[in-house]
Amino acid sequence: MRLATFNILHGRTVRDGVVDVRRLQESVRAVDADVLALQEVDVDQPRSNLADLTAAAAEAMGAVSHRFVAAIAGTPGATWSAATGDEQPGAAAYGISLLSRYPATSWQVVRMPRIPVKVPVYVRGLNRVIVVDEEPRAAVIGCFETPLGPLTVANTHLSFVPGWNRRQLRRLVRDLRALPGPHVLVGDLNLGPVAVNRLSGMRPLATMPTFPSDAPSRQLDHLLTDDDALVATQARAPQMTISDHRPLIVELSRAS
Repeated sequence: MRLATFNILHGRTVRDGVVDVRRLQESVRAVDADVLALQEVDVDQPRSNLADLTAAAAEAMGAVSHRFVAAIAGTPGATWSAATGDEQPGAAAYGISLLSRYPATSWQVVRMPRIPVKVPVYVRGLNRVIVVDEEPRAAVIGCFETPLGPLTVANTHLSFVPGWNRRQLRRLVRDLRALPGPHVLVGDLNLGPVAVNRLSGMRPLATMPTFPSDAPSRQLDHLLTDDDALVATQARAPQMTISDHRPLIVELSRAS
C-alpha cells in the first residue's frame, strides 16, 4: 500500500507561475498513491481557472472515495472568511483533501483553534517580520478499509506561526486518538521532525527534507503512525512539476 502527502500550492508551477490542471494530474499519477493527502487545494478559484482540484486529482489517481474540507470560504489574499462547512456548492474555497482508492467507512472534520488577532511573524525567505492575519486551519479524517486492515488517516495543514502550530498539533492528536485505530497522521505540519515527534508521540514513517522543492533543506511534510506493526519499506520525496513542496511517499506493509 502506498501512502503520500503533498502540498500542491493550488497546482501552481513555481518556475512560470502557471496553474495547469494537466500538470497537477500528471503529478498525482506519478505519485501513484493508494491514499493521498493534499494541502493548499482550490475549488472555484480564479487563480486556478475555477477548477475543482480535488475532483481532478481523484480522477487522475482513480480514487473511489475522497473529501475536500474548506478552511477558507472566499479567496485567499482577498475577501475571505473562516469556513464553517455550510458553504454553498460552487462557492470559492481553499483547504485540504483526502483521497483513497479504498472505500471510506466514515469521515470527520476538525476545525483548529485560530489566533484571534493579527500577529508579527519572522519570514525566513523574506528575512523580515510581517504582520499576518493567520488563516483558519482544519483537518479531515477518513477511516478506510485497506489491504492492511482498517486505517484511520488524518490530513492537515497547520499554522506557520511558531507555538500556535504546536497547540494545533496537540489538539489534533487528542481528537484523532478518540477514533478507532490504528491511526496515521499526515500533512504539512509547518514543524520539523524533532518537534513533531515529541509533540505527537507518534512514530515517523519517513524522515527526509521536502521543502523547498528545488533544493530541499527542511522537512515540513510528515507521515506519522501510532501502529508499531505498520512498516515503511521504502520512502522517497521526488521533485514534481508543480508546487514549492515535494510529495512525501512511503510504501507500507504490516509486520508479521
